[in-house]
Amino acid sequence: MSFPFYVNPEQMSQDKAEFARKGIARGKSIVALEYDQGVVMVAENPTRLHKTGEVYDRISFAGVGKFSEFDRLRKMGVQWADVEGYRYSRDDVRGKALANVYSQVLGEEFSRSMKPFEVEIVVAEVGDPELLGHEGNSLFKIGFDGTVQDQMGFCVIGGSEGNLQSHIESNFRKELPLADALRLGRDALQRAENGSPDLPPSSLEVCVLDRSLLGRKFKRLTQDEITSLLG
Repeated sequence: MSFPFYVNPEQMSQDKAEFARKGIARGKSIVALEYDQGVVMVAENPTRLHKTGEVYDRISFAGVGKFSEFDRLRKMGVQWADVEGYRYSRDDVRGKALANVYSQVLGEEFSRSMKPFEVEIVVAEVGDPELLGHEGNSLFKIGFDGTVQDQMGFCVIGGSEGNLQSHIESNFRKELPLADALRLGRDALQRAENGSPDLPPSSLEVCVLDRSLLGRKFKRLTQDEITSLLG
């Protein structure tokens, strides 16, 4: 008579978490910072595969880890936001609600699947002074196991999160101009263990949520714009 294979549930959760962390640590870090006109996301990414992207009018997404997995999550978020905007109104699509959706998806996947998602993501929403109760910016960090953290001012995901977080905490201040926020983001990425000590503009992927733009607030900066802002 054969006995069923038994694994301690606590040990299984620890093993899955360790597996996911190792996969995420191999990816390049991403920094999201508030600046005087909105939110900027800075990533070391010399490839043509985008790690950041637009989800809806005032919401953007960034992911590290396994590209196929976080890009799948990005597309799912775009579809969810389109349906919510159609059912209600475009102003009713919120970053917090999207972060909760991602939390449920990642949490269920972590619980029921043998292999969890090897991803860590950020959902950013730029504030709008004309929307009551949503005048300020929002940054949400969602982990591989579905945990959600509401970040204030800035957010770091990826490999060398601790080193980058310490540097930004020491140098970040509210209402930074875009150029200063971008320089701070690049300086932080250069301190990553798996990062480049002298990041050229050509290796940076930068996008902004700019509240001064009409309609959609998302904009991806060109290499010329990045070079000019870095001086």
